[in-house]
Amino acid sequence: MRSIKNIPFSNFKNIQFSKLVKTEGRLREFNFRKSNPDAVLFFVDVTDDRSNRIFFQMKKENESWKIEPQLLPDWIIKNEEKLHEVIEEELRFLA
Repeated sequence: MRSIKNIPFSNFKNIQFSKLVKTEGRLREFNFRKSNPDAVLFFVDVTDDRSNRIFFQMKKENESWKIEPQLLPDWIIKNEEKLHEVIEEELRFLA
């Protein structure tokens, strides 16, 4: 068993943030999480009008963050570019 003292903690940078994004005339809070700094995947969640939490993933492809294919409401799909901008803005801030 490895001792916790021997693990390089610089490799455990967890990125987590929330942003308000206006979709269909409403502000919605999108929560983003990336647990590995080398990963090209963000886990995202947001609530719908009935307070049901919707989970999806965004993957970096060709310098752009794209929603991983799955069944999602149109108001999420239509805002893929906005979500890309939110992620890039946060990553620039953290750099």
